[in-house]
Amino acid sequence: MNLSPEEKQELKEHLKAVAQLLYRHTPPGNKQRFEDIETTLRDYIQEEVSPEIAKCLDAVAHGGNPQDRAASLFFSEVSQVKIGRPRRIKTIVGEVEITDKQADYFELKPHSQLSPKLEKNALLICANESYKKAEEDLWAMTGIKISHSTLHRLVKKQDLDLPESRLGIQEVSLDAGKIRLRTEEKGKACEWKDYKAVCLNGTYIGAFFQENQVLIDWINSQKLLNPFFCTGDGHQGIWNIFEELGEPAQRREILDWYHLKENLYKVGGSLKRLEKGEKLLWSGKVAETLDLFRGLKKKVAQNFCNYIETHKKRIINYDYYQKERISSLGSGAIESGIKQIGMRVKLSGSQWNIENVPKILSLRCAYLNGMLY
Repeated sequence: MNLSPEEKQELKEHLKAVAQLLYRHTPPGNKQRFEDIETTLRDYIQEEVSPEIAKCLDAVAHGGNPQDRAASLFFSEVSQVKIGRPRRIKTIVGEVEITDKQADYFELKPHSQLSPKLEKNALLICANESYKKAEEDLWAMTGIKISHSTLHRLVKKQDLDLPESRLGIQEVSLDAGKIRLRTEEKGKACEWKDYKAVCLNGTYIGAFFQENQVLIDWINSQKLLNPFFCTGDGHQGIWNIFEELGEPAQRREILDWYHLKENLYKVGGSLKRLEKGEKLLWSGKVAETLDLFRGLKKKVAQNFCNYIETHKKRIINYDYYQKERISSLGSGAIESGIKQIGMRVKLSGSQWNIENVPKILSLRCAYLNGMLY
């Protein structure tokens, strides 16, 4: 604030008088420990001080209209709106009263009792822990009471935006995560279902449940560089999605090196042969690798050869790509993202109604993308 020395002194005198008044009316039991005092001060600020600062106590400032006594000085002055029915809003500084017309001016959500900043803070906590725990922690940290059922409804109402890269997308990694669904039939065990998760440029994360087209449309709405690289494991569903991204001429598909190596060593047998196979694959020599394993009669070896045949166009010269720093060789970025998503959706005992899955995935991703701050 750009206050003059005289105004600063006047403010200090008023605040000192407020502090003395509040102190006189504070019960002795609330003045013993430091924690008691700071909690009491917080409650006073939220319940008594902040709402009164927000109110227009001087009706004369608005021509003596009695209705202005219920209006917020800050909100009414900014909006220049003096009329409307009273509407109470919970904010980060306590509960304030404005009018419905002022709420329209500031584009507050209809029927919502939470201010934009308080709503964002509530979503931030809900993105990290259960709704019940979020209720408790929000109260402990802010002194503001919002029930877990209200928090749940708040999340269900959200339509959160997905991030957009201004620099363009060069790398896309895709994988599947698991979420546990509550079954409608009483006594029937919960079911684990897949959702698709994608990471763009190793930074932006999106998760989609039974919404492959939404995932595809989101990526295609970005500026896809030429070339851009798509990395995934051997699951065909992932490559089906990659085929829908961008133009074939600009898309480069890469089989995750670490999954490739893992499948190689599942063949077992001669360690010398496995090490030679790893060296060949690291250089992208598919034909030589097939010659090395094709003569083996074990089913696991034949399966590996079929795996190589299926993905031979996606097996690159990993050695060259790494030395030239052309692209990531694995889908570690999205695997890490799925683990971080799981820290919320796989909380102990968590079960989800199928209609709530897209919302909690969207919320968690918004948090991981830094969009709730």
